[in-house]
Amino acid sequence: MAELRELYQQVILDHNRAPRNFRVLEDFNREAKGDNPLCGDKIAVQVRVEDGVIADIGFQGSGCAISKASTSLMTDAVKGMTIGDATKLFGRFHAMVTGQDRNPDRKTLGKLAAFGGVREFPARVKCASLAWHTLKAALEGAGQPVSTE
Repeated sequence: MAELRELYQQVILDHNRAPRNFRVLEDFNREAKGDNPLCGDKIAVQVRVEDGVIADIGFQGSGCAISKASTSLMTDAVKGMTIGDATKLFGRFHAMVTGQDRNPDRKTLGKLAAFGGVREFPARVKCASLAWHTLKAALEGAGQPVSTE
């Protein structure tokens, strides 16, 4: 179990140091901004949806390692998914980090399972889930900024 925990920490550190899809997406058609005032995380997510599929996604912003890594891993995971599948993945991820699902399907979550331990630190759940709530708002075209408060 300790080896798995160390592997997960390495995944989070890697995505924090070199976040994937950390860029301005020029040709987006959905966008939302998110803020976690407790930790100071601020992100903007742009998505290009084509025929109900997330064709491309990018993000900018700043925040703690958990927030940035979560956003990076999320963008990798949802790129190429339908909106419905991305919404289902959000539900699985949220259930895992909030402790509603203590035995998540690691195969379905892939590298996102690295955030399973976040549930032990309630203040960090908001850091890990900010990107997901922001993506959901972008896909729904909410237009209002997302806040974890």
